[in-house]
Amino acid sequence: MSIVIFIIILLVLVLVHEFGHFFSAKKFGIKVEEFGFGFPPKLFGIKKEETEYTFNLLPLGGFVKIFGENPDDENTKGPEANRSFVNKPKWQQAVVLFAGVFANFLLAWLLFSVGFMSGLPTSAGSEPAGYQLSDVHLIVVSVAPDSPAENAGLKTGDKINSVLIPESSNSADFIQNPTALDLQKLIAGRGSQDFNLAINYTRAGAEDMVIMKPALVDGKQHIGISMDMIGTAKLPFFRALLEGARLDWHVTKGTAVGLYTLITEGIQGKGDFATIAGPVGMVGIVGDAYEFGFVYLLSFAALISVNLGIINLIPFPALDGGRLLFLLIEKIKGSRINPKTSNALNMAGFFVLILLMVIVTYHDVVKLF
Repeated sequence: MSIVIFIIILLVLVLVHEFGHFFSAKKFGIKVEEFGFGFPPKLFGIKKEETEYTFNLLPLGGFVKIFGENPDDENTKGPEANRSFVNKPKWQQAVVLFAGVFANFLLAWLLFSVGFMSGLPTSAGSEPAGYQLSDVHLIVVSVAPDSPAENAGLKTGDKINSVLIPESSNSADFIQNPTALDLQKLIAGRGSQDFNLAINYTRAGAEDMVIMKPALVDGKQHIGISMDMIGTAKLPFFRALLEGARLDWHVTKGTAVGLYTLITEGIQGKGDFATIAGPVGMVGIVGDAYEFGFVYLLSFAALISVNLGIINLIPFPALDGGRLLFLLIEKIKGSRINPKTSNALNMAGFFVLILLMVIVTYHDVVKLF
């Protein structure tokens, strides 16, 4: 089920991105030869006016084939050269290239807004001004690898209902609906003693309990989780649109900074593939989001949409950002880049991206064992 949901999300996000290119190209009178649903081999196609809408075997997104996007003699000098992408003004080419990214940001805004209308999980203290969160609980935000919490079976997203020390008869050692500070004090209060900690939690609507022995590290007890008080922010229509736009901006800014840090650390040799999730890793995340509920799945799709937009803006051949860089170079030098050079660079960039995807997928698979 997780694989099917992931494919649907990816298909929608990529098609929205490609529709941005398609729509803007049509508006500028640029000929669009094909809009593909999925990737070849082709199953069948329907031609409407000049554009063929094809349905392909691999349902992992889609593509738009724009006349003149890859310059050659036919689209630069042929009978329809006036409708070629490469012969349009530079600003129109830039709009067409950026339109896909804009469509992803727009989709993320709509998804976040729908989330706020439905009731979006929000950290206490980060709620929109004038609105009070409902159903506030202590939530597990992350679980450290090979920690007491992970070994006991706690997972990200678990809602902690109560904590207690089973061998204690002290009523203070049982806390219903704890805060993060309550749990920290309970663990710290035992000093360096060996003890068991029982946590009652709810996951996907089902209640359960785990018992673990906190680990002593540098004289301090820990169970290996990050926690936050999370509640539900449910907003009226217009306020949801406003807060959705704000959240979209903050996520975009945070994603851009994170990606910049990842790239610079990679150049410096400090990068770690363990921090990157490829298709296999994403399927697992989709499964977790699906278990937590529809709103979590919406939020996840919005986050991926923002990531897709940001990644496409990287000035690297084969990406929209690389093509925008070529446009800037052409504008500065006052003439076109040799089509053979630009096509070769884009092809090389494509193969590098495929290689990176294979490496990341390999690390995803290794993490499963």
